[in-house]
Amino acid sequence: MRSIGHTGVHLSPLGFGAAAIGNLYRPLSNEAAAECVNAATAAGIRYFDTAPRYGHGLSERRLGMALPADAVISTKAGRVLTPIAPPPSGTERHGFVDGDPMEEHFDYSYDGVMRSFEASLQRLNRDHIDILLAHDLGRLTHGDNHDHHLKVFLEGGLKAMQTLKSEGRIRAIGLGVNETAICDTVLDQADVDVILLAGRYTLLEQTPLDAFLPRCEARGVSIILGGPYNSGILISGVKGDKVPFYDYGPASPDIIAQVRQIENICDAHNVPLAAAALQFPLAHPSVVSVIPGMASPAEVHANTALFNHLIPAALWDDLRSSGCLNTAAPTPKAPVSA
Repeated sequence: MRSIGHTGVHLSPLGFGAAAIGNLYRPLSNEAAAECVNAATAAGIRYFDTAPRYGHGLSERRLGMALPADAVISTKAGRVLTPIAPPPSGTERHGFVDGDPMEEHFDYSYDGVMRSFEASLQRLNRDHIDILLAHDLGRLTHGDNHDHHLKVFLEGGLKAMQTLKSEGRIRAIGLGVNETAICDTVLDQADVDVILLAGRYTLLEQTPLDAFLPRCEARGVSIILGGPYNSGILISGVKGDKVPFYDYGPASPDIIAQVRQIENICDAHNVPLAAAALQFPLAHPSVVSVIPGMASPAEVHANTALFNHLIPAALWDDLRSSGCLNTAAPTPKAPVSA
């Protein structure tokens, strides 16, 4: 288990990204979702990340029905859900199929965060939440409305999170985002315990090593790494006929060429590409957990096997000498589960 700063919150190094059990891109039954969560807990996973957005409350509800009391949960605030008429079966909204009959609205205000938190407690069947993250702040999500939402958060929602932490209703606060720019902006003005950063520190991307990760290390800000497979390209590789996805869209020729080089080196060492992708981020001292998405017991077992796959030091040396890894990137010296 790894600790988030001085908060007393301890995470399993391999966590569970729960967007998939909110019916991301494909519907799951309640029974199938429960089987997936039960398989994860049986495999020793004790940290689960969710959000109101995932299935419009569905992911939180399913975790609330299935998780044991000792599981560590993070959820998010910044969107408030309001009831709507149930859409027709098979309807996809914001990437989620047959989610709960709710609609989301951005609200980073004090009252909005409080309302979101209380609703999450009910869906999760808890009287507290371990980690609360401000969800999807930043220009990448909000474009021209970025300045407005940031101001509302800093003057309202952040204070709500700080109040909840001081009352003991949450134990750690932070951000859940897809970009580092907004993290730097918030760190300029506030203290947070943890940042869930999706897809920005992986086998394909190590630019956060230049300034962002050193800043987090100096400030004692922990990193939870989401999207370790960069939307799938670091699982599928590039040897098939289909164009692989990277960062939520078709991969560019440059990215495909980079992955091909990494994949060839992994093949030379008889190491699955996905195993290297899953284990790599945890070598950095600020990274406390990686959270691939999982939608079935088979995916849980596959990720657990990849996480525990023994990787020789020579593979990391070859990736670095080939230019695939930043020379400053720390690499695992032993199985990360040890």
